[in-house]
Amino acid sequence: MATLSTQISAMISSETKERLERYARAHGLKKGFLIESALLHHISALESLPADVIVPARLVVSRASGDAILDRIAEPAKPTAAMKELFSDDAEEGR
Repeated sequence: MATLSTQISAMISSETKERLERYARAHGLKKGFLIESALLHHISALESLPADVIVPARLVVSRASGDAILDRIAEPAKPTAAMKELFSDDAEEGR
């Protein structure tokens, strides 16, 4: 029995399009097959996993939050004693 196909349309970034095309070329896949496989995989994961364990591929933040993130990157806080302990070479040896 033949499977009916339906065409869909979606706007994607030029970067995503380039990555899709590059991957499809490198692996000898048709873009339609790759997109359908990715959608089925993603939907299956969304249906199977609890919502609280799914990490979104993109996070959207407000302008104020974005500015705060940039400030913390430009001037990171000094590590706390607990962080120093966690990342020390002695902590590595105890594993």
